[in-house]
Formats: sequence, structure tokens, C-alpha cells
Amino acid sequence: MKSAFIESRPFLLLSLLFGISYFFVRDSNIPGLYLMLWKGAGVGFLAVYALVRLHRIDGKIVGAIMALGAVGDMAIEYDQTMGAIAFLVGHILAILFYSRFRRHKLAFSQKLFVILLVPLSVLIAWTLPSDRADALGVAIYCLSVALMAAMAWTSRFTRYQVGAGAILFLVSDMLIFARMGPLETSMIPEMLVWPLYYFGQFMIATGIVRTLRHEMAS
Repeated sequence: MKSAFIESRPFLLLSLLFGISYFFVRDSNIPGLYLMLWKGAGVGFLAVYALVRLHRIDGKIVGAIMALGAVGDMAIEYDQTMGAIAFLVGHILAILFYSRFRRHKLAFSQKLFVILLVPLSVLIAWTLPSDRADALGVAIYCLSVALMAAMAWTSRFTRYQVGAGAILFLVSDMLIFARMGPLETSMIPEMLVWPLYYFGQFMIATGIVRTLRHEMAS
């Protein structure tokens, strides 16, 4: 127990420290490079946490997923396309990862939820941008996020943590798309995008690590 505390708690605390504090400093006068690193540190320390707590290939994969998220967080501050590519690669890796942990039996309501989640998310995302030239790109990107969330929800990881975290990630991105259209002047995306995204990632990383460590110990 003491060893687990020493190995994992500092990285989770550092993640929370940077992830939560970034929300309050993002509009400050901190130089751009330092603010970019501050932003990336929140999810970056989740990558370190996964690597330290899972001493097997799964830890490296989860670490890579989180690291790609951190790279996306930082890169998007300078080039949205580069940031989107990093996130896209992370989503594809996450989809492949979750496919290895499929839940064998799903209730009808869960099947219906997943069946509707992907097409409805993509359709809504496609309708959001005011500049219709952006609609196709937004829809394609949303497809990767929605598929990631659907795969997380149908995996054997806990839905209340990993599944819900992936849904929070999807909702955060939907608010970003809404900021390109109907919520362009609204404070809602400004207030919710980062908290939903960061805590979604936190729930995903900690949920996966705890589940796999429990399986390793049993």
C-alpha cells in the first residue's frame, strides 16, 4: 500500500494541480510557452501515472494515449490542425485498445445507446459550424471521438469511470464545435470545455489503471 502511494499519488496530485489550475491561469499574462507547458502537464502527468502503475504493454499504450492528448493540448495553441492530428491519432489508438477489452454481454439499453451515440454525435457536429466549409472536417473528427467514447462505454472497464470519462471528453469537443456556430458568443464553452475534457481524461486514465491492476492482483 505504501509503495503504491509513493509510486502513483505524486503524479496524480501533479496532474490535478496543473489540470485544475490551468483553468484559472489560461487568460493570464504568463508567457505563451510556459502556459502551453502548463496546459500539457495536466494530462501529461496522467501519462506518467499510467506508465508507472502498469508495468506491461497496456501501461505503455495508455501512457501513449494520454501523451498524445497532452501533445494535442499544447499543439492546438499554435496550430489547430497539428493539435487535431495528435488527438486523432490518440483516438484511433484508444479505439484499438478498447477493442481488446470488449464487454461480452450488453443490455438492450446499452446497445441502443451506443448505436445512437455515434451517428447522432456526428450529425449534430456537422450542423454546428456557421462556416459550412468546416462542417465535413468537424464531422470526420467527431466520428473518431464518438467511436472512442462508444468503445470505452462497451468495454469491460467501469462505465461509471472510464465510460463516463469518455462521454465527458465527447461533450467537451461538442461544445468546441458549438463555439464555431450557435454558442460563438456564449460563456458556456468557455466555462465547461476544459473541465469536462480534463476530468474526462483523469477518469479514463485512473479507471483503466485501477481495473487492470486489480485483475493483475487477483
